[in-house]
Amino acid sequence: MGPVLLSSLLLLGLGRAAPPDHEVTYLPGLSKQPSFRHFSGYLCAGPGKYLHYWFVEAQSNPQSSPLVLWLNGGPGCSSMEGFLKEHGPFLIANILYVESPAGVGFSYSDDKKYATNDTEVAHNNYLALKDFLRLFPEYSKNDLFLTGESYGGVYIPTLAEWVMQDPSLNLKGIAVGNGLSSYEINDNSLVYFAYYHGLLGTELWQDLQTFCCSQGKCNFHDNSNLNCTLKMGEMIQIVEESGLNIYNLYAPCDGGVPGSMRYEGDYLITHDLGNSFIRMPLRFSWRQNLFRMPVARNKVRMDPPCTNSTAPSMYLNSPEVRKALHISPKASEWQVCSFDVNRSYKRLYMQMNEQYLKLLGTTKYRILVYNGDVDMACNFLGDEWFVDSLCQKVQVARRPWLYTENGENQIGGFVKEFTNIAFLTVKGAGHMVPTDRPLAAFTMFCRFIKNQPY
Repeated sequence: MGPVLLSSLLLLGLGRAAPPDHEVTYLPGLSKQPSFRHFSGYLCAGPGKYLHYWFVEAQSNPQSSPLVLWLNGGPGCSSMEGFLKEHGPFLIANILYVESPAGVGFSYSDDKKYATNDTEVAHNNYLALKDFLRLFPEYSKNDLFLTGESYGGVYIPTLAEWVMQDPSLNLKGIAVGNGLSSYEINDNSLVYFAYYHGLLGTELWQDLQTFCCSQGKCNFHDNSNLNCTLKMGEMIQIVEESGLNIYNLYAPCDGGVPGSMRYEGDYLITHDLGNSFIRMPLRFSWRQNLFRMPVARNKVRMDPPCTNSTAPSMYLNSPEVRKALHISPKASEWQVCSFDVNRSYKRLYMQMNEQYLKLLGTTKYRILVYNGDVDMACNFLGDEWFVDSLCQKVQVARRPWLYTENGENQIGGFVKEFTNIAFLTVKGAGHMVPTDRPLAAFTMFCRFIKNQPY
């Protein structure tokens, strides 16, 4: 066989390396089928663990376009939320959406035991990524970016620790949107965010300063002062339990203002899935148990507060769609967030400084930390403080960044650039940035992927 023919056959083989039984050839309910190729199936994430993925090829030059992994947070929430309600397919990148960990969405394990932790999930996600590139070897040399949102602020840096040690993977950088980077900083900054957005009255603010602050330093995170705890309870009730949309301060709350919550002393009384009462200390009700409080007041389904997942749930759970996406009969009914995974998840990291400094220490990767500036779940002020705490050299002072809409330049937000890391806000966006400001988010994403100035 001649060398030209051999190379042609090899190229042809590479072009068809994607598993044909994973390709989605028809999506029910669409008036027009996508013009790009997309695939859905399962990735092995360790013995007996199978993570569902949906992979969408770039709409132009997929062979040379970057490969981008996307993970939603929770822990316990599905990346299908990112695909169906935030992004949709991108023009400029191949996007891999993975439902992680096992037990989330259509992902499952043979033993149905879904207790896990940060370290195990990071390794499982790494194994799933490797399995994806085994199935799609034609993308193994493409530029690779790891991206995510919310608790992805933990998922992505801990996964990057594994990926950066693997020379076969062409990691170029990570991007985290409205990420949980430090519990302490997130807690402390939220109080300032709430006060300066008009949510806390002068009297409550003064009491918080009196009971939670000393010698010019405030500790709203784990203060042992009982009066501080009580005043934080008032703050939490206003911010997270009064009916405000915690994911976007200026957006309405789907489902309206909850009417089934009350207080007894230092404890929040609310309903669990079984409609019985549970008691939990206030300081845990807004961190570990953030997703536990709004658990489906009328339905046995765990929707994050002020959100509505009825449409994607109905679509993904239809038998025709499950068949089209090659969903295993072992997979449970799809829900946007898994109560079982969230309840049994063990959080091992209280901050991400070590992981970010490892990445920055190589000087090889570029990092983007971005925040919608009206999100209260993971507020922009906290992530800005976190990036500042990494003590990197400032390259570009904080300034507005622009994007074009209807032929006119508009301010997209503000950006501060350090060596290999940038902190960027998206004006008027909440926790799910692409949902609220799609054009600004797309512009930001393009500039990050292409390494262009913001």
